[in-house]
Amino acid sequence: MTGIIHRDRIDERLVRELIAAQFPRWRHLPVQLVRHGGNDHRSFRLGEHLSVRLPAAAGYIPQVRKEQTWLPRLAAELPLPIPTVEGIGEPSVLFPAPWSVYGWIPGEPASVADVSDWARFASHLAAFLVRLRDVDATDAPSPGLHSAYRGGPPAHWDDEMGVLLTRVEGRERDLAMGIWRDALAAAFADAPVWFHGDVALANLLVVDGALGAVIDFGCSGAGDPACDTVFRWTARQAAAREQFQRDYAVDEATWARGRGWALWKGLIMITNRPPGQAEFARHVLDQLFAEA
Repeated sequence: MTGIIHRDRIDERLVRELIAAQFPRWRHLPVQLVRHGGNDHRSFRLGEHLSVRLPAAAGYIPQVRKEQTWLPRLAAELPLPIPTVEGIGEPSVLFPAPWSVYGWIPGEPASVADVSDWARFASHLAAFLVRLRDVDATDAPSPGLHSAYRGGPPAHWDDEMGVLLTRVEGRERDLAMGIWRDALAAAFADAPVWFHGDVALANLLVVDGALGAVIDFGCSGAGDPACDTVFRWTARQAAAREQFQRDYAVDEATWARGRGWALWKGLIMITNRPPGQAEFARHVLDQLFAEA
């Protein structure tokens, strides 16, 4: 079944109707929109122990089946909780795409939560990502549209970067051009490994002040792990950035490609609204330019 996904129609009423139609055993459970639930998908809490996740646009549909297939295989290999698949929603007249019911994971996103020790947080994140890239990647999905081509070479976005570079001027543009050239020159020649693909603070859940879970594997796959280095520049605390750099343990070529990914995302967000996103992008660019 195919059809148009209307983001503004993905609401609590729709979720209640979907649950009643496909998972009637849960139809009595309350539904509540999850604050800070992400952009690519819409998330809702279902009762005390479940959540519902639906793609917010057609481009994100391939991520759904990927997560449903691979999350159960990854969960046993990783040192922190990740989403567990409790129900597989099918396309229907109510909603034209697959969707998922997950187990509810407690915690608050690191983007809004209080973290007691950022250096320890960064160390635990690095350990999680190191373990992830050590998981057997046989038959894992290669980079593509489903991952926004993360895990592939930064060169995929070279044409777009030509436009994005106009968002900074003078010395900053020169520095940005140098960072991008270095990223393109630092080719990935190793075997593909698992990457998360979206190590954003919103996807890192804090429990009792520490990293408690990692969510949103929509951009995950097997390829170059450089896209997972971005925490080195997105973290606001110097102690976190330094600890992550020590513990993530990759070579300089990987860091160079990672700078390219961080630059790409920072330049995209620098003109975003609300203003908080632009301010965050400015922080990322400042970190990158300080190293250049």
